[in-house]
Amino acid sequence: MQEFLLKYWNEYSILLPKFGLRVLFAILIVLAGKIISKAAEKMIQRAVKSSKMKIDETLGSVLHLAVNYGIVIIGAILILDNFGFNTTSLIALLGAAGVTIGLALRNTLSNIASGIILLFLRPFKIGDYIEFGPTSGTVKAIGLFASVIEAGGDGVYISVPNSNLWGPPVKNYSRSKRFRMDLSATIPNDAPLDAAIALLEEIGQKEKRFLKSPPPQVFIRTGDENTITLVLRAWAPRDIFAKTSQDMARIVKERVEAMNSTIETPPKTP
Repeated sequence: MQEFLLKYWNEYSILLPKFGLRVLFAILIVLAGKIISKAAEKMIQRAVKSSKMKIDETLGSVLHLAVNYGIVIIGAILILDNFGFNTTSLIALLGAAGVTIGLALRNTLSNIASGIILLFLRPFKIGDYIEFGPTSGTVKAIGLFASVIEAGGDGVYISVPNSNLWGPPVKNYSRSKRFRMDLSATIPNDAPLDAAIALLEEIGQKEKRFLKSPPPQVFIRTGDENTITLVLRAWAPRDIFAKTSQDMARIVKERVEAMNSTIETPPKTP
């Protein structure tokens, strides 16, 4: 046994320094990977907290995860190459596996890509009221695969794949600071048109909740054989728009009906 060990030592002892250097190099690669990962994590956290960068927390987590996986893969390839493995075939194998997985999970990857784009471009954020297709509601969460919407009418929980939010047009009602309202009023054909227009203009000028710029406008929208439809168009701040539009719709209706009731109906010819 002693002779076997001595023979083994004489044959392979010359390789120990080289092997030790390779082990040391592998340890350095691991340490460097951890240092880079920690530095990247701190940079991403600072970017998330920065008011200038405006990076979403979910996007920060995705970036940190991607950086970690990238460091692990690169480190593993360097370590294997350091110990003499043929990494070219391994890289080709990983590429082929990636293509196969990508084809199998193309719908899932599409949602992930759409989620990243939504987090980068930020067409809406949590708390915004949006509308896409027949669905509308308040955004409660933006995830990597899907987003959560609370329906505006009944508060139902809706989980929407991100690809459905990135492809079609999305209306964001929370982005604008003002909204426009069109208040319609119908008068008979025989009613004094100038007086009706003047009445609506007076309502628009006296209402303090309307924005002065752009100013309220009155115009004729439609007309038929018996009636004419007038429209009072005005703008109001977003936070009071709903209340203002409801109040003004009632006021316009009552004032125009009162004016119509004063119009004398011509006597019928016997």
